[in-house]
This record gives sequence, structure tokens and C-alpha cells, in this order.
Amino acid sequence: MTSGLWELVLKGVWVTLQLLFFSALLATAVSFAAGLARTHRLWIVRFLAGCYTEVFRGTSALVMIFWVFFVLPPAFGWQLVPMWAGTLALGLTYGAYGAEIVRGALNAVDPAQREGGIALGFTPWQRMRLVLLPQAVPEMIPPFSNLLIELLKGTSLVSVMGMGDLAFSGNLVRLALQESAHIYTYLLVIYFVIAFALTRLMRGLEKRLKAGVGKAPGGEPGPAREPVGARAGGGAA
Repeated sequence: MTSGLWELVLKGVWVTLQLLFFSALLATAVSFAAGLARTHRLWIVRFLAGCYTEVFRGTSALVMIFWVFFVLPPAFGWQLVPMWAGTLALGLTYGAYGAEIVRGALNAVDPAQREGGIALGFTPWQRMRLVLLPQAVPEMIPPFSNLLIELLKGTSLVSVMGMGDLAFSGNLVRLALQESAHIYTYLLVIYFVIAFALTRLMRGLEKRLKAGVGKAPGGEPGPAREPVGARAGGGAA
């Protein structure tokens, strides 16, 4: 390929990384908001969070992108640029899957920890912030890592809007060179390299977070540490 075509591919990589970053931020925020709501004591909050989760898990991400980019503008009288339309559609779609990860990790925390927080007189928010989340978040990292890789692959869907991501740029190069095998092989390699880097990053984050709560990366007990609730209670005293 010529230098101009390589430049086009690199621009596509940059657009893909931007879209991945923004949609991952939105998906993370939505995951924790909806996941925490799924464990709320009020049934109406759980019901609304459950409705969001089921709707967005049960719809196609590709159709959601079409809906956000082509249906919303006539309905509300405004237009989203492709970057923000893709961010909104992907963030909300993958955030629904992330909400179930958060809910499952919170429910997996030993009930004795929750009871210990109640015994210490913590409010529900204090129990969540000081006792449950510090133990649940490390358990969320492996499934969140998988979800992040799925989100990376899902970014290729925005090419249907004519957005110049990696998949769209690669297709332009393919049309220019009339060479499919080499171009799509390059794209596969680039996606793999990005995914591998993300996996290494998330694995390092998992080790660091699990070390903070006295667990080895594989889930084995680490060095004995003071229980989270006890530390929080001692600080409060």
C-alpha cells in the first residue's frame, strides 16, 4: 500500500480508539448506575432498571445505531454527529450487559459483610461504598474485560453511518486496491493487537484491585488482611 492509504488506515484506527474510549466511559457509567439500581431496596427502582436492561440486551446494536442516527433526528428535530450517535448507541447497549455484571458481583459478596456493615450502623450508601463495592469491583474486572473486547469489535458497526473508523477506512482501501485478502488480514491483525493490549491492561488492573482486598489474581486468598468492614468501622470510630 502507498503511504496515503496507510495514513487513511491509521486515521481509522484513531477514530476507532476514540469511539471505544467514549462508548466505554458511557457504558461503565450506565453499568454501575443500572447495576446498583437492580439491587435497590425499592421495587420501582429495580423494575425500571430491569426494563432498561432487558430492552437493550434484547435489541440489535446495529439496529440501535440506525435508530439513534436516523430515527431520533426527525423525532426530536436535532442531529447527532456520527461519533456521538455511535457512542450513545454502543454505550447504552453494552452498558445493559455491564449492569448484569455489576448486579451479579454485588450479589456474590458474602452476606456476612453486608450484615457486618449493618451491625456497625452504616447507612445503605456507606455499606455500598465502604464494604460491598471494594470487594465486588475486583470480581467485575474479568467479565468487564470480555465486554470491553466485545465493545471494540462492536465499533466496526458504525461504518454503516459512513463514519471513518477502522472498518470503513479498510473498505475504502480495499476498493482502491481491489485487494481483499491482504487488506482484511491487516484489519484482523490491528483489531487483535488493540484487543491484546486491552486484555493486558485489564489483567494488570485486576491484579492491583485484588491485591487491595487480599486476594490473589486467580481468586485464591492472598496475605491475611483486616476485613473491609472492620477497617471502615475503625476509621469511623
